[in-house]
Amino acid sequence: MTLLEKPSQLPMAIGVALKSAFPQLRVGNHQDFSSTADNTGILISVERNGPGVRSLAGRKAHALSVSLRAMVARASAPFDACDLASQLMDLALDNRWGLPPDQCDVPTAIVAAPFGLIGAETDYDTWTVSFTQNLYLGPSLLDDPTGKPLFARSWEVTNIDDPDQYRPLQE
Repeated sequence: MTLLEKPSQLPMAIGVALKSAFPQLRVGNHQDFSSTADNTGILISVERNGPGVRSLAGRKAHALSVSLRAMVARASAPFDACDLASQLMDLALDNRWGLPPDQCDVPTAIVAAPFGLIGAETDYDTWTVSFTQNLYLGPSLLDDPTGKPLFARSWEVTNIDDPDQYRPLQE
């Protein structure tokens, strides 16, 4: 497993997993679907990237809102896109996409819905599976650079970022 360094590694890892699970479908991002009239496939998008709660190891958290747009041809059977969206939901459930478990949580708040067009019309040939997934980036704060565990009581320090106000842990 590769150490995560940036949020863009999540959609890339999702793409690899989807291509493996659905080799007959085109899988990609907005650039892969912009130059062609045939939009059949799975479009991966990151809708939002917000702060999350740090990991237990102290890494910074990024809460990414991901959407997987399942698009089938207009001539497909009714609800084929719904079935594909259900398969995507099952795949996303408990999936870390091959990323390190200490840096990638499983997806949460997974939901699928038909794609809403502008106006009151709904496109049932396109369904969107959305979920939130937390990534933990940066160095672990458990790895103290000096190699000495330090501590201080919160009422004894005036600046928590000043290492001189901490003392070694007694053995």
